[in-house]
Amino acid sequence: MKVLSFLPPLLRRACLRPAWLSSTLVRATALELVILAGHVLLYPSGLTPERRPSPPQRDTSPPGSDTGPEAGPGVSTRPADTPALPARADDRPPVVLLHGFIDNRSVFVLLRRSLARHGWHHLESLNYSPLTCDIRTAAELLDRHVEEICARTGHHEVDIVGHSLGGLIARYYVQRLGGDRRVRTLVTLGTPHGGTAAAPLAGAHPIVRQMRSGSGLIEELRRPAPGCRTRFISFWSELDRVMLPVETACVDHPDLDAVNVRVTGIGHLALPVHPAVASAVRQALESDGTAIGTTGTASVA
Repeated sequence: MKVLSFLPPLLRRACLRPAWLSSTLVRATALELVILAGHVLLYPSGLTPERRPSPPQRDTSPPGSDTGPEAGPGVSTRPADTPALPARADDRPPVVLLHGFIDNRSVFVLLRRSLARHGWHHLESLNYSPLTCDIRTAAELLDRHVEEICARTGHHEVDIVGHSLGGLIARYYVQRLGGDRRVRTLVTLGTPHGGTAAAPLAGAHPIVRQMRSGSGLIEELRRPAPGCRTRFISFWSELDRVMLPVETACVDHPDLDAVNVRVTGIGHLALPVHPAVASAVRQALESDGTAIGTTGTASVA
């Protein structure tokens, strides 16, 4: 494991004492319930796909033409096959937000707002169907989505932030479908990289079975991935009751450039909404890798 040495010192914690852990677990559970109630209220707002921003249009009409800016309503000044304007040199790569199992883009309302306030202009959310039964199929959809974003924004690379199952879908895309040519940094929040033993009764769903330790898909991700260009930053929480064991949310692969960040004091649902995690995600996306240490873990909450 590597340490994110650029995290603010005030956010770092020492090892938890058992007595402190007990009270922390109570507070974390209460916070999970509050977040769950709030998310239930927001959930309907994220059911529909987000609106795609229209690409900038150039006025390509000759001087004096009646199809210029003064033309009547509904007359386009940009041919349909004209590519999007190139990205500005100082523009950050687009960030793609990918939700977890039986969820939608509404889970990223607070994280998206935080990124927008700190200068990210291209923020995209992808809703995949709750009826999706195969992580590989969802990864292929992500592939098409990323290609469309790059074509529309003029960027050659994107960053991805995935919560839970969303991180596993993104990892499969990067590691097995050649997505490392497009994804600069993949940030995962409570993702079962090594498979999880949680929710045994939900195992009837095919995609849940794929998230189990020892599944064909998890074993596929253990295969060699030489030359993978994407940086992996995985946030895992010692109070995450969906990841069993909790260390399964760490990336452990000899061919991957991976940093595992320990989060203390919060559970699974809080990872995409906690302000300390949002701050650490921003710093991870801004880092070029030179601020990453060598060994250990870092805490952010």
